[in-house]
Amino acid sequence: MSLFSRHSHHKVEPASGEPMVWFSGMWLGIGLLMIVTLLGVIVKNGLSIFWPSRVMQVELVDGSAAAIQGSKTVAGEVRKIQEKRLQAEKGGTAREKQLFVGNRDAYGFGFRYIDEADIASITYPEDLILAERVEYGDLVGYPVALKLPKGEVRAEAPDFLDRLSAVIAEGNARRHEIESIEKDQIGKINQRMGALRLSERKAELEGKLTEDLRTEIAADLAELQRRYEILAGKAAALRAEQKAGLFVYRLPTGGEREIAIGDLMQYYHPNRIGFFERAGHFCSEIWHFLTREPREANTEGGVFPAIFGTFVMTLLMSIAVVPFGVIAAIYLREYSKQGPVVRAVRIAVNNLAGVPSIVFGVFGLGFFVYFLGGSIDSLFFPERLPTPTYGTGGILWASLTLALMTVPVVIVSTEEALAAVSRGAREASLAAGASKWQTIQRIVLPASVPGIITGLVLAMARGAGEVAPLMLVGVVKLAPTLPLDTVAPFIHLERKFMHLGFHIYDLGFQSPDSEAAKPMVFATTLLLIGLVVTLNAAAILLREKLRRKYASSAF
Repeated sequence: MSLFSRHSHHKVEPASGEPMVWFSGMWLGIGLLMIVTLLGVIVKNGLSIFWPSRVMQVELVDGSAAAIQGSKTVAGEVRKIQEKRLQAEKGGTAREKQLFVGNRDAYGFGFRYIDEADIASITYPEDLILAERVEYGDLVGYPVALKLPKGEVRAEAPDFLDRLSAVIAEGNARRHEIESIEKDQIGKINQRMGALRLSERKAELEGKLTEDLRTEIAADLAELQRRYEILAGKAAALRAEQKAGLFVYRLPTGGEREIAIGDLMQYYHPNRIGFFERAGHFCSEIWHFLTREPREANTEGGVFPAIFGTFVMTLLMSIAVVPFGVIAAIYLREYSKQGPVVRAVRIAVNNLAGVPSIVFGVFGLGFFVYFLGGSIDSLFFPERLPTPTYGTGGILWASLTLALMTVPVVIVSTEEALAAVSRGAREASLAAGASKWQTIQRIVLPASVPGIITGLVLAMARGAGEVAPLMLVGVVKLAPTLPLDTVAPFIHLERKFMHLGFHIYDLGFQSPDSEAAKPMVFATTLLLIGLVVTLNAAAILLREKLRRKYASSAF
């Protein structure tokens, strides 16, 4: 037999571990597919709320249960099409459409389910408008007239839409001016008046309150009260102007209604605009979502305070967690004598990473809020008692609580990074005459920075998405002021704050209108994911830059 024939009959045995490699790869692919699918669902449902869909007008058949106030005409955006099971005597399934009909003040609800079998005809009227209001959600109807102080303008007038756009713009400008007066100017006056009263109270507690000081404070309060009344009168006059003009519209179900023009924020014709106008409206709505404050029990408006609160809390948590984690890791790795005690400490650190987050919340409430906060109030703010300053939940205590929760991750990653620094680099530094601390400071720590930032990335990812502990130590449904502003001392660590994770919980489980809140839940979830990815990406880029810079330290 030839050499070729002997080799042709030789059977090659597969590697013993090859099936497990394919098995692991299969499950990795399934996991990635699940992640991509989940993100796709969140992106689709989160962005669909901002795209201006066409509004259909449906004529129902006689006797349909979907009729609104006895009218067979229903108009709204199609939000969902689903299958439903028919009653037992009929059997089978049928399709139904979920319409967002708006006009919650007129109908008492914002959504309506309509069986496709009950639909007689569908049209898309071009003169139908969809308007965003300050209250009661969107308005869907036909414009009838403008009742202005200088006269009435009918919808048939050629300049009606221009006049409507102009008065809405004027109303928006007045609304912003009112907000500026009440939140900024009057807010500063109230803060100054509160500070004066507290100074008087403090002087009284210290026995330093003289008649001259009392007279001076009273004069300052009188001047601030005078300025307050001027600004309050100006705001009241602007509010009266907001109610001066009326917009008259006709519901799709019939019947006319009126609304103050000052309560309208914007409008558009959903069945008339083209693709590029829809794209412009889409970008505008996303911008408003990112920059405005929430309204209507958080189901309308934007989420800027929640974005700001989440970012500031995560930043403060990162500033707090890194020193604790790095110092503990340096001591455990470089200075402590390895033995049973150190092993027990490491086991305890690893176990802390598995403690439920709500336990850390309870600890933060008891230790930070009641003990530390109460002590700070007693020592430094006695004039404000019994109203607590730091003895209640705030962004500082929330950040420290999450720092404690994530510090085991930083300790473990920092220890691994310290252990990865080569022994030769340490010995070379010591041989050159450097002390142990100089070696750690100038050789070991710079080379370990990428690993430290890895732990910080993991801590940020966990901390930014936590909700349960925050509910006990500072997060609220709606925060009237931000932790950072232009009022001295500019950084207010005692203030409560909003958080995207809690905002999602509030929308999904505490909203009075669950159907209206569902798109906002997806949009806020997408935003939270984007914020966490952005923070992590920035930390990862910094880690890679430092890794390249100190690559030679590993040798």
